[in-house]
Amino acid sequence: MKLSGIAALVGGTVSGDPETLIAGAAGLEDAGPGQITYLLKASSLEKAVRSGASAVIVQKPEPRLEEAGKAQVVHPDPQFAFVRLLEHFYRPERPFKGISPHAFVSGSAKTGEDVVIYPAAYVSDRARVGRGSVLYPGVYVGEDSVIGEDCVIYPGVTVRERVRIGNRVIIHAGTVIGADGFGYIFREGRHVKIPQVGGVIIEDDVEIGACTTIDRATTGDTVIGRGTKIDNLVQVAHNVKIGQGCLLVSQVGIAGSSTIGNYVVIAGQAAVADHATLDDGVIIGARGAVMPNVELKKGAYAGTPVIPHRQWLRSVSLFEKLPELAKTIAEMEKKIAALERRVQDDERG
Repeated sequence: MKLSGIAALVGGTVSGDPETLIAGAAGLEDAGPGQITYLLKASSLEKAVRSGASAVIVQKPEPRLEEAGKAQVVHPDPQFAFVRLLEHFYRPERPFKGISPHAFVSGSAKTGEDVVIYPAAYVSDRARVGRGSVLYPGVYVGEDSVIGEDCVIYPGVTVRERVRIGNRVIIHAGTVIGADGFGYIFREGRHVKIPQVGGVIIEDDVEIGACTTIDRATTGDTVIGRGTKIDNLVQVAHNVKIGQGCLLVSQVGIAGSSTIGNYVVIAGQAAVADHATLDDGVIIGARGAVMPNVELKKGAYAGTPVIPHRQWLRSVSLFEKLPELAKTIAEMEKKIAALERRVQDDERG
């Protein structure tokens, strides 16, 4: 594509030769001739100058890039423009079209137009797959489950029965949606299973990473809100309610019946215990632990158990001083003991 076409695609303007041909997009360190990259920070300008890229997306024209013979696309948000170009140049290839004769699709299941179902996929009774959705090999869709339009379900994903998935949802390999929640009562010396008869609702524009598990509700539904993005290796337990636009980073665990508000961020390996409530805009730092039945208001938290982030930073700053403080305290205890002996000697005359 000519640089003029790229500028039109992302809504930018050209500084340099608009006839420059671009065949791909890459980061500053990886870009070569015929590719376009982007400049996010002024501190990276020299890297952009030395880059092999033929063109650079910038927030404002850079004379140094012009001197280096690099054309520029001027855009108010270079990173966002670069993302648009990655989408354009690197659309996934799907050599298979239609429904494979080597897939199983129940006679009572319904599939929309332009659905792609690869070999070894399994679509159960009364399931529905919406227009333009893609099921890769090894995908299992359980009875009465619904997959919306333009979804992409990667290999080895299990969608159990009575799961409802919205439109434009992406689910990566090995994930399980709708497994039984972890519910037992202890009676007569054994753990008695509580039947898990609820479902799961995944709203529109959600993306779920590889090997993540989202359990069905005991009754009712486990809910993942619109636009939420979930990383790999995340556990969402039964009856959890997650709002819109949240980010759950790798190895997060959320216990049963917790409520997560809108635009909440939970960083890597953080844990939320059962029946906790996180209001809109809460941020939990990496490895933070939210205790049971706690309600957190909007703000940033960290630690185990979590406390406000600024308070946690002050506490952390003391950790490295603990050995020195312990030594000082030991010396003070010796001095106090010596003073006490002197006082006792004086009292005895």
